[in-house]
Amino acid sequence: MRLFKTKWFVRYARQERLDDHSLCEAIERAERGLLDADLGGGIIKQRVARAGQGRSGGYRLLIAYRSGKRAVFLYGFAKNERDNIEADELDTLQEIGAAWLEAKKERLEYAIKEGLLKEIIYENREK
Repeated sequence: MRLFKTKWFVRYARQERLDDHSLCEAIERAERGLLDADLGGGIIKQRVARAGQGRSGGYRLLIAYRSGKRAVFLYGFAKNERDNIEADELDTLQEIGAAWLEAKKERLEYAIKEGLLKEIIYENREK
């Protein structure tokens, strides 16, 4: 399983102090079938806790996700900032997510080199 963050998400995670460990935990839950929401088109929503708080009042992360293969963190928002995303935003995220989920290894390596994606070091603890 390979995990990535988009350039936008890298900045967002740094600003909100979301660490890679929290992101990996969200994917581990998804791998166990514990999805907060399946938004269709390969996009899932997972909740991640704020530091010192629970997941319900924390962040909502939208992730392009293919079980056992790849996850790309695309977008995030705090629950207190907005309730959800609009339909047109979801359409755009589904298009972007599909492109990253289908991308060949060469495209991924190029995107990493150019700073469009950053890979998260992920070791599935349940292997």
